[in-house]
Amino acid sequence: MGIIGFIGMGNMGTAIMRGLLDHGFATDELLFTDASESQRKKVTQETGVNSAASNQECASLAEYLVLAVKPQYYEAVLEEIRPVLRQGQVVISIAPGKTIGYLKEALGQDKRVVRAMPNTPALLGEGMTGVCFDEGEFSEEERKIIFRFFSSFGKMETVEERLMDAVVCASGSSPAYVYLFIEALADGAVKCGLPRKTAYEMVAQTVLGSAKMVLDTGKHPGELKDMVCSPGGTTIAAVEALEQWGFRNALMKATDACYDACRRV
Repeated sequence: MGIIGFIGMGNMGTAIMRGLLDHGFATDELLFTDASESQRKKVTQETGVNSAASNQECASLAEYLVLAVKPQYYEAVLEEIRPVLRQGQVVISIAPGKTIGYLKEALGQDKRVVRAMPNTPALLGEGMTGVCFDEGEFSEEERKIIFRFFSSFGKMETVEERLMDAVVCASGSSPAYVYLFIEALADGAVKCGLPRKTAYEMVAQTVLGSAKMVLDTGKHPGELKDMVCSPGGTTIAAVEALEQWGFRNALMKATDACYDACRRV
């Protein structure tokens, strides 16, 4: 299979590597590097995965190279690793806004690029990742490795590259909106007298269970909503207030802002 190397060991890089280890990848199949020496030592102590001393060393040894750095560092990292990359090497990018064309332009047209957008629930193995790549450039065995890679820390969906900015809106950035919802609803419950710890636990579990209902039943969210809204009941009164105060419109406007920001990266 070859070595999977990571440049960057922040939250996302660490989450992905831990997911690989939890799903049968051996420590000697993985390699990583990070700008922080203390972080390199810490990750090696916790995972048993060896670190490379530099970005160039990691890039030269890996068959699959994961760029797990912030978008603002991409230009410098790509310039640094380009001289050591091999023809046909697989580069996996998880940064928003960085297109396959951009990466091939920076690294060479002979490099094979997988563009992906994971999200932070990958930290718990419950991530959602949108993935795009030219399947014709990869062998069947390589495609299996790519699918196994992204499935190790949650679920994945392959999409056309033109939809990757929409993926950022749907799953990449949206955990933040869910956390805001949990915080706000818990605040409302605290206002009604519920202890804060209890409020957070009840609201978070409700969000988890509701999401599972959508995924497991296959029913339209509107249908599931209607099942909770009894005629003249408490829930429909609350739904009316959400509509009055622009709940759905606010989320759609947030999506517009997120999409526009993707285009500016």
